This record gives sequence, structure tokens and C-alpha cells, in this order.
Amino acid sequence: MSEQPRPTHDLRAQVLRVVLPLLVLATGVFAWDVVVRAGDLPPYILPGPGLVLATLISDWPVLSSSLLVTLETTFDGLVLAFVGGVALAMLFNLSRLIELSLYPYAVILQVTPVVAIAPLLLIYLPQQAAVLACAWIVAFFPVLANTTLGLNSVDRNLADLFRLYGASRMQLLWYLKIPAALPNMLAGLRIAGGLSLIGAVVAEIAAGSAGAGSGLAFRIAESGYRLNIPRMFAALLLLSITGIVIFALLSALSHFMLRRWHESEVTRES
Repeated sequence: MSEQPRPTHDLRAQVLRVVLPLLVLATGVFAWDVVVRAGDLPPYILPGPGLVLATLISDWPVLSSSLLVTLETTFDGLVLAFVGGVALAMLFNLSRLIELSLYPYAVILQVTPVVAIAPLLLIYLPQQAAVLACAWIVAFFPVLANTTLGLNSVDRNLADLFRLYGASRMQLLWYLKIPAALPNMLAGLRIAGGLSLIGAVVAEIAAGSAGAGSGLAFRIAESGYRLNIPRMFAALLLLSITGIVIFALLSALSHFMLRRWHESEVTRES
């Protein structure tokens, strides 16, 4: 039998997936500009998109340095959350007693609003350490929960086969459970990337309220106090772009690591 040609609707779907969000964005920006011009709104009420872009360019030296501070905190918090979450999930898998003892406290840490924790951390920790702690707190639980789920969801028949051949608990964990849980780990990492940025932003805003800070969220708070609304919008635009780039990079990493063997990515490529 000859190979069936791929349907053209697959290519059309890929094009629409790119074009439609851009059309929605263009429509939103156009409507924003129309509202500002029609209402003759002053910049301290609502700046137009052109003024926001011009402010982003003119204030780039200040905003870029603040962006680097926020990115450093976000990356450090994400790395700590991934390493700590995966390590603790492995420990939970090896010891049910440890999981029953510590998992409830991880849940408590997750459900406690970081906006309530940040002022306390700023009292007892140096500013940068407090901001990093907030980024780690909100990013830690998704990695822990997803990795724990992945390690506990391994096919029992495969686990029994490993035991039949005399594999130890560490060999079972390293050669079977961790590879099988890799999609869950990467899913938790993608979620944690955005949450780490949110935690850093919340802590920077709290630090800015206390009169300290140098990150991008601090510039937003500072601009609000000075009624420099165009700079506030420019900083917010940078934060949004940063979050999108982080998610895209982590999604690309997940695709690269899973594309040759995991069903979710193999199906997307076929």
C-alpha cells in the first residue's frame, strides 16, 4: 500500500495556531490606541501603546538592569526548586514514612499566600535572600507534586520484573522510575518557571514598599508612586514577555528531551 499523503489541515492548523493569537494581539493594541485617542486620555491615566514603546526604548538602561536582577532571582529560585523538589520526591518514594511526615508541610507551604509571607521574610532575612526564598516557595511544590506523582505511577508489571531480576530499590528508582517520571518532572518545571517569576515579583513589590529593591517589580511600584504610568506599562510589558520566553524555553526543553520516545511529543511530530 502506498503511503497516504498528510492532510493539509495539519499545516493549516499550525498556521492558525500562530496567526490567530497575533491577530487577537493586534486587535487589542488597536482598540487600546483608539480608546486613548478618542477619549484624549492623559498619559498618567492611560498611556497609548506608542508612548509605552517609546518609554521602553528611552528607559531601557534602567529597565534592562532591573530585568537582569529579576531574571537572576527567578532562575536561582527555579533551580533550587527543581533540585530540591526532585530530591525530596525521590526521598518520598524510598520512604513512605518520610512522605507521610513531610508532605503535609509542603502542602501548607504551597497554600499559604506568598504575598503574606514576603513581609515576614523581609524582616528576618536580607532583602535578596528573602526575594529568592519567595521565588523558591511558589516554584517548589509543583516540581515536588509532579515528580512524586510520576515516581508513584510507574507500571507495576515493569517494577515487578525489575524485582524479579534482583534489582535493588535504588536501581529500581534510578533505572525505571526516574526515566518514567521524566515527563512529569518537566511538566512541573514548566509550571514552576512562571511561578518562580511570580514569587520574585511579589517579593520585589514587598521590598519596594519597604523602600528597597532594584528588580523590575520594584520599578513598577516606584513608577506608580511617581505617577510615571508609561514606565509602569513598559516594565509590565517586559515582565509579560519574560514570562512567555521562560515558558517557551522550558517547553522547548521538554520537547527536546521527550521527542524521540514519549507519546505526547512523538504524536505531535507525526
